[in-house]
Amino acid sequence: MRLAPLLIACLALAACQGGGPSDADQEYAAKMAAAHKDDSPIATPVSAERPALEVATQAVEYGTVKGRAVRGHLAYPVEAHGALPAIMVFHEWWGLNDNVKAAADRLAGQGYVVLAVDLFGGEAATTPERAQELMGKALEDDEALAQNVRAAYAYLETQTPASAIATLGWCFGGAMSFEAATMFPDKVAATVIFYGRVSSDPKVLEPLKMPILALFGGADAHVPAVGAREFEAALHRLGKEAEVKVYEGAGHAFANPSGQNYQKDAAEDAWQRTLAFLDRHLNQAIYQAPPP
Repeated sequence: MRLAPLLIACLALAACQGGGPSDADQEYAAKMAAAHKDDSPIATPVSAERPALEVATQAVEYGTVKGRAVRGHLAYPVEAHGALPAIMVFHEWWGLNDNVKAAADRLAGQGYVVLAVDLFGGEAATTPERAQELMGKALEDDEALAQNVRAAYAYLETQTPASAIATLGWCFGGAMSFEAATMFPDKVAATVIFYGRVSSDPKVLEPLKMPILALFGGADAHVPAVGAREFEAALHRLGKEAEVKVYEGAGHAFANPSGQNYQKDAAEDAWQRTLAFLDRHLNQAIYQAPPP
């Protein structure tokens, strides 16, 4: 099973043709580098906000990719009893670092089992140059990315008492969150995309059964607002349940608490929208249960 047309078209994965990175890959990575040139992967007090509930965390081996073990960050409420909704979290171009783990913990504090996956083979970047290299390397092998997503989904489905599984990611991870939705179009319960590349192709969108929340910056030169509006219009033409929010004046990575692109008002609103969206859709079975 190869990745759907989203990453092939939008990210121009070189593995489709074989060999090293294509010119399109390099251009994409260069644009990412420009978008993140003022950013830093250093965790800040904002990213270190404590979860609402006490959370337990552990590093877990959630599967293998081309014969090599892949490990992620698992977080869940300490007082969890019985089945809980689960979320697959996809990191941005820095990799699975402290910022992403802190966000996963905050999500777990809302009553979810959260698996933050690792798409970079165990390394997190500390400089934009290294992040560009790691992302480029990941994009060279679409089958490895697909195996990684399948392994994470299977882990939540079989190794945790997940009552439903959602996807969520930022930037590169936002594109992967959407990609995971296309890989499991009738199984993923909800999808959240923070300023990630998406497709407006009806052939890609038609099979999707889950509600979608997509959050973009109006001043994002990397993922332009016009693309977000086209995505929204395509989803609505197909009768899909989707909410697309564009924050005027916000640039790329506006929700990343490290770096110069962070915008407090937009980031906080996006987070609250995300929590409300996940609560509404991941817990819908509870809400729809008949009264005792």
